[in-house]
Amino acid sequence: MTVTMDELRQLLAELIAAQKVTETRFRETERLMNEQRQENERQRQETERVMNERSQKTERVIRQVSQELGKLGNRLGEFVEWQVRPAAVRLFRERGIDVHELHNGVSVKRADGGLEIDLLVVNDTEVVLIEVKSKLTQRDVDQHLERLAKFKQFMPRYRDTQALGAVAAMVVTDEVADYAYRQGLFVLAQSGENVVILNDAQFQPQVW
Repeated sequence: MTVTMDELRQLLAELIAAQKVTETRFRETERLMNEQRQENERQRQETERVMNERSQKTERVIRQVSQELGKLGNRLGEFVEWQVRPAAVRLFRERGIDVHELHNGVSVKRADGGLEIDLLVVNDTEVVLIEVKSKLTQRDVDQHLERLAKFKQFMPRYRDTQALGAVAAMVVTDEVADYAYRQGLFVLAQSGENVVILNDAQFQPQVW
């Protein structure tokens, strides 16, 4: 088939026009893709900003709740201590330990360490160290045993006394109470409106 010069010119013009359309569409597609990338980046940054704000707010709330729980725990501990304090001397006298002095919030600091004792009930030959908690745990018992082990080292004026240990709490599970009992500690707990010693009559306290 013979192609005339005019037909060849027309075909070439159509090719050029089609190429321009293709280039226009390519540039438009590239522009839209760039805009989409920018929008995606903007959304990513906005999402990251919102998440950071929420994370910071969550951290503030957690810190505030932790502080409030700590204050509540301290208040509960103080409440239990106020419950135990007036009953301590009477309870141990009923157990044949004729204590007549009670000291609260005893704190000792020396060059090689120190210790803190919630309640200390004393007579001329015996001293009972009482650790008070809102809820007693096995860790609390272990820490009190460590406190008893170094008591006479940091308070040598009691070196000639028999040191006994006791733990007191508003909440004491049977498991923890049994553990403290086996370690030779008196266990004091809330019973109705009163504080009582849970140890039975056969209990033999550990002496430090």
